[in-house]
Amino acid sequence: MTRTSSPFDPSALARSVPRYTSYPTAPHFSAEIGPETYARWLDELPKDAALSLYLHIPFCDDLCWFCACRTQGTKRYEPVGRYLDRLEAEIAMVAGHLGGAHPVTQVHWGGGSPTILKPDDTLRLRGTVLRHFPRAREGEFAVEIDPRDMSLARLDALAEAGLTRASIGVQDFDERVQKAIGRQQGYEMTRDVIAGLRERGVTGVNVDILYGLPGQTRESLHRTIKQVIGLRPDRIALFGYAHVPWMAKRQKMIDESLLPRPDARRRQSALAAGILTRAGYEAIGIDHFARPGDSLAKARDDGTLRRNFQGYTVDPADALIGFGASAIGCLPQGYVQNDATTSTYQLRVEAGVTATRRGHALTLDDQVRRDAIEQILCQFGLDIAALAARYGDFVQPVRDKAAGVMEAAPDGALAPWRGGFRIDPEWRHHARLIAAEFDTYLAAQPARHSLAV
Repeated sequence: MTRTSSPFDPSALARSVPRYTSYPTAPHFSAEIGPETYARWLDELPKDAALSLYLHIPFCDDLCWFCACRTQGTKRYEPVGRYLDRLEAEIAMVAGHLGGAHPVTQVHWGGGSPTILKPDDTLRLRGTVLRHFPRAREGEFAVEIDPRDMSLARLDALAEAGLTRASIGVQDFDERVQKAIGRQQGYEMTRDVIAGLRERGVTGVNVDILYGLPGQTRESLHRTIKQVIGLRPDRIALFGYAHVPWMAKRQKMIDESLLPRPDARRRQSALAAGILTRAGYEAIGIDHFARPGDSLAKARDDGTLRRNFQGYTVDPADALIGFGASAIGCLPQGYVQNDATTSTYQLRVEAGVTATRRGHALTLDDQVRRDAIEQILCQFGLDIAALAARYGDFVQPVRDKAAGVMEAAPDGALAPWRGGFRIDPEWRHHARLIAAEFDTYLAAQPARHSLAV
């Protein structure tokens, strides 16, 4: 990143910076970390280490133009079935290193669209996880759901599998916006799927909304948010659309002339946040909202809120184990990522090795900066005293950087706190930019990211 302005300048909000669901971020992973390193890291995990499991299903019936996830479209089910065989083989392979005694705090299926699975295969995959990680039954079981895939049989299968939390992408209910992003999903369809989940005992419902979409206006966004509030989700994620066509080629289908300008994006973000808070939702970090009493709100208040590849979480796991093509794992020693190409991923698993293609071994400096960035994005503050208690003298570079950030801050933007600072509520939309000041990799080797707001 070329720092042409202070993180506090209004113009800085149009800069591209990471969302920081990891540090360092994935563009800075290297091929030096491969299957052998991953196997050693798995073997070194303490037997009582709590695990979080992520399973990636990279298939969709139809590819939405706005999506930047690692996915592929398919009109036939055979490739999905073959992939499922390899995914189960990878689960067995990794479980062989870990054993079945580990506590499992959460299992998350993402994609793509995990609900592309046939009902029997949903139950089959859930059974495979529980066979190799029997304590997974005790943790949360969350699945990303595409309402366009859903049927009564799929709803029944998810309920039978023990689903506890559904994550549903809405983006925007306006038909003109949906046409511009290649995703046709009506309000009634979404309403009926949520009702079906609740009828089957699924109590946790998350909904994702996007601002900054092509053709989106303050009025269309206002209508969508009001409709979403009427669905009574427990949590709402409000993300700025990330237009990254150099990475997600399908986004070239989007007419860039229809994209809101940075100042319009900021107004949309502020409008949406205001509507949600007036409706009783509490702001969590930079882009989440939750009902009062939700575990996310409690974690924000008691300082245990965390951030990982699924965004904000209360998951206390010691390690995140990723399965499937492009899946990322996070262990105490560092990050690992599987081969992103579905065909190559499957060939690697068939060869009897994990599909680990790249990763990053964490240094002590990485760990200090990772914790500092997480504090800034979760608590809107930097607690140098807590970092020093954990890392000792290794905290000095972060302390020095914090002093420089505070010196550059406008009056009232930052308040001194525990050797570091707290961000004033009026400046919290600059949090990603402030966090980026502590990112040495971004400064040394710029990478392309989404807009700060």
